[in-house]
Amino acid sequence: MPGTLASLGEAAALSRIFPRLPSATAQLLGPGDDAAVIAAPDGRYVVTTDMMIHGPDFRLAWSTPHDLGWKAAASNLADVAAMGAVPTALVVAIAAPSDSAIELLEGIADGLREACEAMAPGCGVVGGDLSVSPTLTIAVTAFGDLQGRAPVLRSGASVGDTVAVSGPLGEAAAALRILFEQAVDGSGAPDARLAAALRHLTAAQLAPTPPIAAGPLAAAAGATAMLDLSDGLAIDSARLAQASGVTIDFDSASLGSDPVLALAGGEDHSLLATFPPGAALPPGFRRLGTCLAGAGITVDGVPCQCDSGWDPYRGWNGAAG
Repeated sequence: MPGTLASLGEAAALSRIFPRLPSATAQLLGPGDDAAVIAAPDGRYVVTTDMMIHGPDFRLAWSTPHDLGWKAAASNLADVAAMGAVPTALVVAIAAPSDSAIELLEGIADGLREACEAMAPGCGVVGGDLSVSPTLTIAVTAFGDLQGRAPVLRSGASVGDTVAVSGPLGEAAAALRILFEQAVDGSGAPDARLAAALRHLTAAQLAPTPPIAAGPLAAAAGATAMLDLSDGLAIDSARLAQASGVTIDFDSASLGSDPVLALAGGEDHSLLATFPPGAALPPGFRRLGTCLAGAGITVDGVPCQCDSGWDPYRGWNGAAG
């Protein structure tokens, strides 16, 4: 039966969402105790965490609860994949206003389940926490299995390596631009009706589908460095270049019809990787450029501004070039 979180209480709310959550193949003990137990056949595991907060990270007028669960899973699964690991389990904590309808949590749970089924089969939610807050907040911790491989770090690229990407560049940012320009009312406030009408143009932002399986494929193919493009190609590639002590030179022709958007756009959650010279790129990857001597980012040999993209404290800077 319907109700708010305050009227149902935590135990009843959990009983409504547990059946909607995916179980994990690697779980030895799932939800119900103080902690879950997850198998680590490799003897090691990777772990990452990410938060989504109403306001800076999403707007309820634009995103459905299902979208929120899907995107919370996708952003964390991509970080695991960027290490070359296979996602195995998620732990999810949600703080929501007490007057929220239970359908909010049910929708988030459905989004988590369907995202795992679509992008990381076998990965499931093994535990978490519920709390109350005036601001809806979703925090996910993700775990992954390296399957006997060394993790792929940001610091492994060398001069001469090929730079490649799996996934789109700039699509999520283009969708966000549409939302801010066309899915608002006369006062500039987010409008749910307009957002729904634009859904076919904004899915890349609201419910991204990063190439999770490409991470382990890249690791098996000998990727020397890799990361998840969450803050924008310019910012994130600069992080890889700095960690590896190289210059990354992009071919402008590889950046599509709008190189500025490709460089500055964040939240695609595509995978940027480097491979040894002459190595065959694994399925799904396309060449973007080359690692050169030096330090920094260039496009056709011209230095690129590398602070274009998303910074949680400074906001959005879309002026790439």
